[in-house]
Amino acid sequence: MDELQGTPPENCPEASAKASPAPAVAPSHPEPFLHSVFIGREGLRAGWRFAIYLAAFFALLLLMSFATKPFLHLKPHQTPPLWVFLIGELQSLVAAILPAFALARYEKRAFRTYGLPLQGAFGKQFWIGVIWGICAITALLSVMRGVGVFYFGGLALHGIRILKFAAFWGVFFLIVGLFEEFSTRGYTQFTLTRGMGFWPAALLLSTAFGAVHLANPGEAWAGALAAALIGLFWCLTLQRTGTLWFAVGMHASWDWGESFLYSVPDSGQVATGHLLSSSFHGSRWLTGGSVGPEGSVFVFVVIALLWVIFDRVYPPPKRQPDALAEGTSASAYHE
Repeated sequence: MDELQGTPPENCPEASAKASPAPAVAPSHPEPFLHSVFIGREGLRAGWRFAIYLAAFFALLLLMSFATKPFLHLKPHQTPPLWVFLIGELQSLVAAILPAFALARYEKRAFRTYGLPLQGAFGKQFWIGVIWGICAITALLSVMRGVGVFYFGGLALHGIRILKFAAFWGVFFLIVGLFEEFSTRGYTQFTLTRGMGFWPAALLLSTAFGAVHLANPGEAWAGALAAALIGLFWCLTLQRTGTLWFAVGMHASWDWGESFLYSVPDSGQVATGHLLSSSFHGSRWLTGGSVGPEGSVFVFVVIALLWVIFDRVYPPPKRQPDALAEGTSASAYHE
């Protein structure tokens, strides 16, 4: 009787489980070397997607430049009119955005994931950024005026020309802000973050952003370093706000205030149609020399203050978003 009680019936699931043999485990085969080089757990590895984006950007830029050149009617050694520079920046913006749209379809992500959600276009964060940019360049030049190395001067424009050039440079630097922010902190930042983490990617791209400025006439290492540091600051604004709109607004208004409103060199270049006849007098390390205020020692003080103030106004969340915990940029949680 004890034996019968201890033995489960043949049709009992327990008996079937004991009787059935363990399923065979298929032998694991290592992935081919080339497959592992190109493909990761999320598909094509981040580094290759970054390389494809850059290749597509330069190819499109070259193609558009070649296509529009016959229509510009520029003579050799002729200084191009201002609208030619505007077209050039617009081409750069298009070349930066179109590959990201194509790669977004491949990656099955919404374009807004890369930092420019249309829902927030020119909204609250953008205008807050505009205010920060104007205040920052005003503070920098006010300090330089206070120590006697900068003078605002008088008006260099009058009448309708003030409005004309103010509007032109406003549109121009808006396009510059969109292009430079998206190309260095949009798709590129998001993609490299997937491979190496947010701040390593930010450091790499901001260093490249600063180095590119060395190609500008009159630029120097101090100005390039300042550009890299302000680029890192704009990475912080991306991480804390989740979009690039704050950085776009601040970038555009900083450049507009520097080039048009206060009429000082921007990365070594003085804009045509600037508002004031401003001037610098003093040591190069105080004035920035040919670079302009971005090469002055005071710009580093302003950048440091921007970090401190922004960190107070936009503190990090108590609980880090899952997107950041996985090593992606803050814009990822807009997916």
